[in-house]
Amino acid sequence: MWRKAQPCQSYAAVLKLNLQVDMLRDTTKPYNHGFPKDEWEAAKVEAKTLLAEYAKRRQMIPYSEFVTKIHSIKIDYHDPRLFHFLGEIAVEESAAGRGMLTAIVVHKHGDMQPGPGFFELAQKLGQDTSDIVKFWIEEVKRVFAAWKK
Repeated sequence: MWRKAQPCQSYAAVLKLNLQVDMLRDTTKPYNHGFPKDEWEAAKVEAKTLLAEYAKRRQMIPYSEFVTKIHSIKIDYHDPRLFHFLGEIAVEESAAGRGMLTAIVVHKHGDMQPGPGFFELAQKLGQDTSDIVKFWIEEVKRVFAAWKK
């Protein structure tokens, strides 16, 4: 018996699936983002500085605006590597006791919250994300407090 062909997945759905598969990879090995290491690290310094300034002003920044302000690397807000870029920053800042600094990088429209990758990473870091809105609000408060003027 023949099965009816399924429609092709959208580009966004394929990216999401690739991201989910990538999240299951061995995290003990460095992520191959395709950028020279010095440029990647310089971009992280740029991003941390930028996000710290936004946190000091108690402001959020949309993904689409965030990527335009990073000049050491060129990365689009739909690029799956952005998840890893923000993830590294979140892990480093959380380990430094300043909360997940990337909590203030949000969708421009709709829920105006971070994407699902933020919450998945938080869960991997041992955070209780059973109520994502509550967790996110608390994390934003933690970030703002850490960067208080």
